[in-house]
Amino acid sequence: MIKPIIEIFYAFDETFLKYVIVSMYSLIENASKNYDYHIHLLHGGLHEESKELVKRLAKPGFTFFFEDVSDYLSTLSHDLPLRDYYSVTTYYRLFIADMHPELDKALYIDSDTIVQGDISVLYNTDVSNHYLAACHEQAMVQVDEFGNYVEKCVGVSRNNFFNCGVLLINSKEWRSHRVLNRFMGLLQQYDFVVTQDEDYLNLICKDHVLFIDQRWNYETMFDLPCPVNEVGIFHYIMFEKPWHYRDCPYADIYYSYAEKTSVYNEILKEIEDYRPENIVNDKKRYENLVALAVKEADNENNYQNFLNKKKRASDRVAIVKKIREYELAKRFDEDVEDDPPSKVLNPEDIDYFRRNPIKKLLTKIAFGLARKLVRKLVNEKKLIIKDMIGIENFRNLNSGAVITCNHFNAFDSFAIQLVYDAANKPKRTFYRVIREGNYTSFPGFYGFMMRNCNTLPLSSNYTTMKKFMKSTIKLLQKGHFVLVYPEQSMWWNYRKPKPLKEGAFVFAAKSNVPVLPCFIVMRDSDILGEDGYFVQEYTVHISEPLYPDTTLPYKLRVEKLKEQNYNLWKDIYEKEYQMPLIY
Repeated sequence: MIKPIIEIFYAFDETFLKYVIVSMYSLIENASKNYDYHIHLLHGGLHEESKELVKRLAKPGFTFFFEDVSDYLSTLSHDLPLRDYYSVTTYYRLFIADMHPELDKALYIDSDTIVQGDISVLYNTDVSNHYLAACHEQAMVQVDEFGNYVEKCVGVSRNNFFNCGVLLINSKEWRSHRVLNRFMGLLQQYDFVVTQDEDYLNLICKDHVLFIDQRWNYETMFDLPCPVNEVGIFHYIMFEKPWHYRDCPYADIYYSYAEKTSVYNEILKEIEDYRPENIVNDKKRYENLVALAVKEADNENNYQNFLNKKKRASDRVAIVKKIREYELAKRFDEDVEDDPPSKVLNPEDIDYFRRNPIKKLLTKIAFGLARKLVRKLVNEKKLIIKDMIGIENFRNLNSGAVITCNHFNAFDSFAIQLVYDAANKPKRTFYRVIREGNYTSFPGFYGFMMRNCNTLPLSSNYTTMKKFMKSTIKLLQKGHFVLVYPEQSMWWNYRKPKPLKEGAFVFAAKSNVPVLPCFIVMRDSDILGEDGYFVQEYTVHISEPLYPDTTLPYKLRVEKLKEQNYNLWKDIYEKEYQMPLIY
């Protein structure tokens, strides 16, 4: 019977040969016999004796391939940044997908590891729709100096930064999104000096990483994520190497495998030769690395500051900064962008039902123009709808509904319009609640759209608001859909669900119609927008409708709907972004 093949890659030079042999020995000892294994050894030139040492590990089901990456290295027109214990071999993993166009998936493992678990379990992880699967980098999570560095310099959350020592690579996605080419392009722009290739990969793969259980890359300097016997891979990171320190964490596990290999005596000698001055130097290098992270985080010329000065639109940079300030001050219901000066909307200025034939004609014209605009945005990839998850929840609605959605872009209502179109509800109309100033004072083309695309404007006039409330409730009871942004404010590309106001849920409770919670998840595409920020890919999550609990008093009915909606959004946020919701 032909067994499935698992493709595994190591990268090393002559210096690290003995450590690779120990790691591979542990992998072979614990691997399932239900698979065959191709172990690819990436190198920049190996002696024949070294290859013979590796071949001694051979067992049925395991085949070794020695692959010289020198030609790939020569294609780089930029010197690769190196520091301390890093060697050029750390960059070899970047070439795997392009070197092997025949592979859809590949597993990369660092040399300073012990594979205690069955590697087939990790390899069989589904990485569809991700560039790779990896574990959180605990140095960033548990050491503030490193966490601040990656957020301020690299532009990736400390809670979503991965360690590159174990990578399950989706080679098809890697090639499709030109990860290697983008790395080479970044090399021309900026030299990351703290975690180097890890910085580059985290920047390029941001939003496209599947985070897996920490037991598959347990960094031994940090907290143990599970019982010792359940660790899949021990990773002896930074300077605490068991071949230098016999008493480093979990060195006993390392030596339980090393002593069974042909390189055991070499490793023992290395420990004997490791002098006190080497130990002092290791401590100093770690302190220097922390200091370098602090320096880069505060460097006015670091990567994020470089982008803000040279590449990004100044108005967008200012808005991102303002969002941070508003979040810290918990000013969640305030817009960060200035609205047009607002003129008061009086009752005689608005017919919410658009019964006038001229108003109906204007609406038809406006929708024709809007659909043309949306098609243009989609074709030019300025609006990217990657998926609509739960569209059946919309299709199955047999009543009107209040649609809620997070608000982060002037065009996000277009995404919900496309959801409405996909739900195929031609006999029921889709309306949007908008601000007063957007209706009365917005100029030009977009002002025409604001006034004529089935919008329901709010008003600062009490009588007009009574008319608004009465009209909105009637539209809902007639079976139509009304989009309301319950966060109240719009924060550009802000991904977290903000605390909700009760207005949307008042409509649902008074009309006795359900709330249809929608939450749009954003991910960086690989298309750089004119403003210097990546165009966002939208995945619209449409949850099951929430029905008012008619057994509760009115106020509690409203509060329950609001709480249920927020919790649904929170669950989607935490699941999709793989991080807790923290402001």
